[in-house]
Amino acid sequence: MPVATRVPSSKRLPDNAYTELRVGESYEPYVPAESIIPEVTLRAVFIGLGMAVIFTLSAAYLGMKVGQVFEAAIPIAVLAVGLKHAFPRKSTVSENVIIQSIGSTSAVVVSGAIFTLPALYVLKLQPPLWSMILACFLGACLGILFLIPLRRYFCVEMHGKLPYPEATATTEILVTGESGGEQAKLLLYSMGLGGIYEFITTTCALWQEHIDFLFTRAGQVLADKARMVIKLDAIPSILGLGYVIGLRNSLILISGSFLSVLILVPTIYFVGQHLPQALAPGSKLIGQMDAEEIFRLYVQRRIAVGCIAFAGIVAILKSLKIIVGSFALGFKGILSARQGHSSDSPRTDRDVSMVLVFAGIVLTGLFSAIYLRTLIGWWGAVWIAVAIVLLMSFMFTTVAANAIAIVARNPISGMTMLTIIISSFIFLRVGISGSFGMVVVLMIGCMVCTALALAGGFVTDLKIGYWLGTTPRRQEIWKFLGVAISSIAVVYTIHFMSGVYAFSPDDVAAGRTLIDAPQANIMKAIASSMMANEPITWLLYGIGAVIVLICEMLSVPSMIFALGMYLPLELNAPALLGGFISYAVLHSSKQERVTKQRWERGTLIASGFIAGGALLGVLGVVLRNFHWERFISAGIPYIRMFDPNTKTYQWMPSTPHGWFISYGQIFSLVLYAGLCLYLYWDSCRKAKDE
Repeated sequence: MPVATRVPSSKRLPDNAYTELRVGESYEPYVPAESIIPEVTLRAVFIGLGMAVIFTLSAAYLGMKVGQVFEAAIPIAVLAVGLKHAFPRKSTVSENVIIQSIGSTSAVVVSGAIFTLPALYVLKLQPPLWSMILACFLGACLGILFLIPLRRYFCVEMHGKLPYPEATATTEILVTGESGGEQAKLLLYSMGLGGIYEFITTTCALWQEHIDFLFTRAGQVLADKARMVIKLDAIPSILGLGYVIGLRNSLILISGSFLSVLILVPTIYFVGQHLPQALAPGSKLIGQMDAEEIFRLYVQRRIAVGCIAFAGIVAILKSLKIIVGSFALGFKGILSARQGHSSDSPRTDRDVSMVLVFAGIVLTGLFSAIYLRTLIGWWGAVWIAVAIVLLMSFMFTTVAANAIAIVARNPISGMTMLTIIISSFIFLRVGISGSFGMVVVLMIGCMVCTALALAGGFVTDLKIGYWLGTTPRRQEIWKFLGVAISSIAVVYTIHFMSGVYAFSPDDVAAGRTLIDAPQANIMKAIASSMMANEPITWLLYGIGAVIVLICEMLSVPSMIFALGMYLPLELNAPALLGGFISYAVLHSSKQERVTKQRWERGTLIASGFIAGGALLGVLGVVLRNFHWERFISAGIPYIRMFDPNTKTYQWMPSTPHGWFISYGQIFSLVLYAGLCLYLYWDSCRKAKDE
């Protein structure tokens, strides 16, 4: 039996951690296999579950607002390192790995859920909450179970051959954290600053969140004569997101917005204003539409949707070689795992028994069948649905893991769209269509999407554990608890937000603020067009496909450009500001070491803005859901008004006064400029540990 020992005092990874091993060479992890230190403790489990809930709430809010889910692994690792000093016995590095592994289920489960579930609210077809929770949980379980047989291949056999960008950054944070937690203090401070700023802006309305420059004469003339409206959503979370994604991606995003808002919308108005009748899919004359109506009806919901759908298809076509190779990898991993777990295996190489893994896949398939039976009601179609879920999840699991290991990007959007298209095609052939069919294919899409997102995130966790010497079996077992908690949290977050926000423009009239939920609206458009026999504006979708072809010929990432076309300009503009700040920090010194330190410090601050702003945004959602906002709103007065939808009197925001529209925007501009300057200044100032 191994003897309890302590981690080596070198406080650094072995020299061959990131390089390929020579013949006969082996990798000795940070915590050697013969060492026994606390791993799964009540402390680690409860902190991990707390992180899972908190980051699920924030990731769901931000993901539906801007269409991108921030990576939770790095902020959770930083917080785990900082919190270890709060206990008489400091947490071990293995406990921090467990915290990170459980907590990071938040972002990946959110990625699977927000792509599909809000579409059900848009279609007014949402099933019970327990049904949506089960879809997320069962899909996540498949992602875990399909990846476990591949752990040895991805983590051990491919050692040094795959870069693992996110796993590398997280591992470095956990190792560095063994000597101190200053980074956690900085992250907590920036979370507080960004959260309070965003809460005051979006919930208290002390100054305006949206800056549209219509209070200026030039802005008003452009809007009236050319249907050009330049907007800015002045909140910290999107600024931080732009810093993290960098200047190049921010420029590509804003280029898509410029094409939509400054070229396509004015062109459609210029050509269509003289038409004597409405142009499909519109129901009124284009000459009577404002810029926002033209953008949403023709550009966002048609051209941009076609652009994103075709970009997803291109991504699949470009990954065909990987997909074919993935089958070989899957069978190779399963065959190599036939040796299974034995007592002779080193602690750091012990997985859950393959017998239990295959039993888990069978049980998950059976539970999925029982669950889908509650939706479909016909066993023949149920087994078809189960076959689609299992086949798509298995086929794309290694694709997702490969993508994360190489570029830290998981192309689940294209794979989910393909799943919905295939599902719709098959179910139409067996007589399932209409609203009922939309629910079925979207829930199948939710299960597959969550499985792929979980597989991509879990391979990062397992690689971190491999480098640091955590027992993989414990990571694998406790991951199931994390996905259960995250599944519950994300569904309730979406449900609460549906009571405050409108997920489609059609619901704005009910007095709710529009939130884009871009991926979900794309999935809804695909499902409804295939299952409801609606008129399809193929020309507009085709324009989007041509734009993707042009992007590919110019070597421009088409999916990023397409997402920029879909998202409103006000969301991409602050991301561009964050990208410029990131670029400025990267060029703030001629010394590479100093530049790297400054950029990493800025990344922590930006991550704090993202997490803090999203967390307080969720609090604002809860307050508004219970109609408490009238007690804290400072800028827009709330009065009792008759609501024709509920036939009752409700507290509703009155029309903003003229002084608030003009001076509120100017005040917001000044404060937001100060926030941008702070992000640059604090990133570049000398840190205590330099």
